[in-house]
Amino acid sequence: MSKFIFQYKHMKQKLLLISSLILSALATQAAPVWSTDVAPILYNHCTSCHHSGGIAPFALMTYSDAVANAGMMLTDVTSGKMPPWPPEKNYSHFAHERILSAVEINTIASWASGGTPAGTLSAAPPMPVYGSVGELPGTPDLIVKIPTYTSTAASGDLYQCFTIPSGLLADKYVTAFEAIPGNPAIVHHVLVFWDTTGACSALDAASPGPGYTNFGGVGSSDAVMVGAWVPGSAAMVYPNGFGLRIPQNADIALQIHYPAGTSGLVDSTEVHFFFSSAPTIRNVRIDPILNHESNINTPLNIPANAIQTYHEHQVSPVDVTLLGLAPHMHLIGTSIKSYGVLPTGDTDRYINIPAWDFHWQGFYAFPRLKHVPPLSTIYADAEYNNTSSNPENPSSPPQLVTAGENTTDEMMIVYFIYTAYQAGDENIIVDSAVALNTPTTLSNYYHGQQLLGVSPNPAVNNIMIKCFLENANACTIELIDMQGKVAKQLAEHELVSKGYNALTYSIAGVPSGTYSVRMRTQERILSQKLVILP
Repeated sequence: MSKFIFQYKHMKQKLLLISSLILSALATQAAPVWSTDVAPILYNHCTSCHHSGGIAPFALMTYSDAVANAGMMLTDVTSGKMPPWPPEKNYSHFAHERILSAVEINTIASWASGGTPAGTLSAAPPMPVYGSVGELPGTPDLIVKIPTYTSTAASGDLYQCFTIPSGLLADKYVTAFEAIPGNPAIVHHVLVFWDTTGACSALDAASPGPGYTNFGGVGSSDAVMVGAWVPGSAAMVYPNGFGLRIPQNADIALQIHYPAGTSGLVDSTEVHFFFSSAPTIRNVRIDPILNHESNINTPLNIPANAIQTYHEHQVSPVDVTLLGLAPHMHLIGTSIKSYGVLPTGDTDRYINIPAWDFHWQGFYAFPRLKHVPPLSTIYADAEYNNTSSNPENPSSPPQLVTAGENTTDEMMIVYFIYTAYQAGDENIIVDSAVALNTPTTLSNYYHGQQLLGVSPNPAVNNIMIKCFLENANACTIELIDMQGKVAKQLAEHELVSKGYNALTYSIAGVPSGTYSVRMRTQERILSQKLVILP
């Protein structure tokens, strides 16, 4: 009997050991690998900055790149530091957000802490190519290029402005634009304005060498903002039928941020403008509706060694549609929030940046346009820390800070992208991946021409393209690779019916990688990102 008990216990121990080994093997097999799990995430969210010659301090293009920086990736991704996305994601959402999902964060964390397995390297998607041609298809109607400029940013950041005549013989409406850094390794952001007063041109002429230095903007309060670019941001494209006016003979003024340590490096940034050819266009404006000069609760004077909060509000006298916004402060700003209270009493949350970073600012487009009825009130709340505990404080010891353009001054501005309201504007979708997660009535989703989604994504053999067309249209649908070349034509001048459509196509034979599904209608070009797996 004792022999039987011994054999039973021995067999039980062996079974437990075998089970443990099987579970361990399964866990190892299920662990994420770089080639098929991590690389697609990095290529979609990280490498627009983290590539050779990019603005980031190291590349994440190859397996060896990722392994060398796995520890930093683990820390920065799990802490939320990377990818940089200042707005609080639980407060409001924006088109084309640089946000990792919980699954993507867990994948990177498991890989980085689990031995950084490579997987089958040949199964990785093709590396994206980052060049100087830009992402917008077609030939720009206007290209504005700065003179070749050598950065002088040694120990401090430099904000250099350049003024270039547009040469426009008539007013034009910008439907899309993008900045193309001449040297992506040193261009941290680009702000774009137009000016008809000659003030920016005079500042440029008065300064020796190319351009002139100005911290807060381009040095003219009359300059009108066209938009902004930061690394990793998508090109700025207005919805169909909308455009921003640039007057004839206007100067184009750019402010370019060159970070400290870039002294001696050369840049030749250019901006591409695409104009509307439509006989009628809805004029979009970008204005500092909330600002410290007209609607702040008290003058923007922050005493030394003080932490203070300021409030701004403006009642809208007219019916307005909001397309997006851009908060702006300087170095001692620590947080800023903007929202609207409608005549019904409902609050519409616009943006909350709880940890302001002057070096990571930009324009944020709403995934679906917002309606601001007359007598709505829009608000902004901002906090400033003028103490030695603020590492961004430019003065040591702290000094009185007042409103102004200089590094040691401050601002409290919220630029709004807006137009006159028309019925149905609130149903226009800019980014369906975000907007379709917002509760609403399905019949109210679609307006104009919308590419609503591509599924499955990632895909292997077949895809379904969901779209909405206000009128029947002859459409050409193509897969565009990361070099901007047509990898496969899915449809040529195919008649697509008015209304909601679900179109199925084969992608068999297309190499694995990251692509753009491009749908050309007779009026515009629509696109969505697609990842194809082996």
